Amino acid sequence: DPWANDAWKALNPQMWEASNHNPLLMLNELDVSKADKSVKNELEDLVDRYEIFKKKPRPENLPTTVYFCMEFGIHESFPIYSGGLGILAGDHIRSSGDMGIPLNGIGILYKHGYFSQMIVAGRQVSANPDYTKHTLPIKPLNNKDGNRVEFTIPMGHEEVRVQVWTLKVGHATLYLLDTNLLGAPDHHKELTNNLYGIGNSLRIKQEILLGIGGIRLLDNIDAHPEVYHLNEGHAAFLICELVIKKLQTGVPMTKAWEEVREKCVFTTHTPVPAGHDKFYWNEVNAVLGPYRDSLGLPPGSFMNAGREDLTDLDSPLSMTVLGLKGSRKANGVSSLHGEVSREMFKHLEYPIGHITNGVHPSAWMAPEQADLFEKKLTKDWEDHFLDPEYWEKCKKITHKDTWNLRKKLRKKLIQEVRQRLGSPKILNDKFLTIGFARRFATYKRAALIFRDPVRLLKILDKGVQLIFSGKAHPADVPGQEVLATILKYTRHPDFYGKVIFLPNYDASIGRYLTQGCDVWLNNPRRPREASGTSGQKASLNGNLNLSILDGWWPEGFDGKNGWSIDANHKDREWKDLEEQDETDANALYELLEKEIFPTFEQPKKWTDMMKHTWTTCIPVFNTHRMVQDYVNQIYIKSEEAVEETTEIRQK
Repeated sequence: DPWANDAWKALNPQMWEASNHNPLLMLNELDVSKADKSVKNELEDLVDRYEIFKKKPRPENLPTTVYFCMEFGIHESFPIYSGGLGILAGDHIRSSGDMGIPLNGIGILYKHGYFSQMIVAGRQVSANPDYTKHTLPIKPLNNKDGNRVEFTIPMGHEEVRVQVWTLKVGHATLYLLDTNLLGAPDHHKELTNNLYGIGNSLRIKQEILLGIGGIRLLDNIDAHPEVYHLNEGHAAFLICELVIKKLQTGVPMTKAWEEVREKCVFTTHTPVPAGHDKFYWNEVNAVLGPYRDSLGLPPGSFMNAGREDLTDLDSPLSMTVLGLKGSRKANGVSSLHGEVSREMFKHLEYPIGHITNGVHPSAWMAPEQADLFEKKLTKDWEDHFLDPEYWEKCKKITHKDTWNLRKKLRKKLIQEVRQRLGSPKILNDKFLTIGFARRFATYKRAALIFRDPVRLLKILDKGVQLIFSGKAHPADVPGQEVLATILKYTRHPDFYGKVIFLPNYDASIGRYLTQGCDVWLNNPRRPREASGTSGQKASLNGNLNLSILDGWWPEGFDGKNGWSIDANHKDREWKDLEEQDETDANALYELLEKEIFPTFEQPKKWTDMMKHTWTTCIPVFNTHRMVQDYVNQIYIKSEEAVEETTEIRQK
């Protein structure tokens, strides 16, 4: 709900921050009856909107789907996500829950979530706070007899006990697996301590928990979905478990694989070969060997299920290859990413399409903008996210209203940054504000804009400022070095107060930045950005993208709703990365000097671009449209597609 976070904050700003934006914690500790009347009215409005939502008609005769993902970004108070994959999964289940699509999710409940980031002496330091279950809006999953649902999964020569928690997301339910049970040994509890624990040994165990554990959960609650959606290769062991269940009923191996494929669909998010999880014989055999032997399967069964080359016994099990082999349909998450994925796996000859990602259309929208839409469009604006024609109405919003909105959101962001950093004099609420916030992987080139510090400083001195945020994985040393470079400039006397870093990036910071920044910067090495949904959040709020033509931007950019850094050389294949960085940095500076800042000094021209961004991006790059595409193109079987896939498999 676009107004919800502001309503909770108004209830008690101090406790809102102290509770990590946790409404349940606040309700447990505050007497709401003593709140100001205006706050009570806001909370009553929330309840009223929820009651109206529950009564909306839901579609019928759609296939029941279970959506598996390693992480889900539902809200910052529930930090079981690290970045784009988790936020996308959270928005997918949120839109499904909004639209009444019969889809539920399966993930993992992490005791420490993803790591918390602290900055000490100009370097990232990671911390792992505990998130106690009683402070989260979850319930234990009980069976019909009222007893806790509990089962085991195979892990080497041991059986690991698993319990389950549930979270309601609109009409959808998210099931979360947990091995942190009373009396369990520490090495079992470790599986659900941290998202993306360090090392392949822990990673494969977590993926067994998600895939095999997810199927055993469904067996325990007697759920029989028509579609199993694997969001990334992390969940691919579910395919093996489904095949094994078929074998145990007497179905022959070939037939078992065919029947499982008909129920599974697979989404890949990774355009970089090194980003696909691979496990070697010693790693797989250590944790799944005894399970395989107990089933009477040959020694190479699990390995061969995910090997690219069955003749090479030294080759690893690729979770992506397993996902492709075991699914009737596969897709990338943008048109360009679909092309890259097909090229990457062309030797396997599996069909890979694409469905372009989106963002939840109201959860990421500034409440001030929602107010404007309610006043200037129609009261039912939230019912039109799938109607491009409706959003043409944005062009009638006046320049004054649009520019006032822009100033209000920029000021709100800067006040928040000052408060979080305890620095009341940094930044200027009248300056052109550029945001960059994402995972600090090296290919995203966070420090590209500092390639020529002297030239950048001249741009900043005109009235421009930069706000950065993001984390580098604790095992990603090169990414941490990039982050250290950014931090160095935030402390440099010439850049101090003009270049800011906000630590401990989360969904809350993401909302403030994508709503409050005037320009959203994205400069990865093309084509390594699968989608890049943070730019979609910015465009949802009328803010202009300054981006490499990578991920979703080639589909979104039309020359009038933002800027392309590499428009003149987007199809060039770079052999010298230094030359590529130099070329892209120069193009970036030139755009800032000759187009972006001069346009910002002409507010009428700027607001025309904002309104054009609303009309071109809101009805296209949202998860309501995305989920509808998944239903129509992936979940519902097309006889022609099934025949085409079968023909390729046989070949």
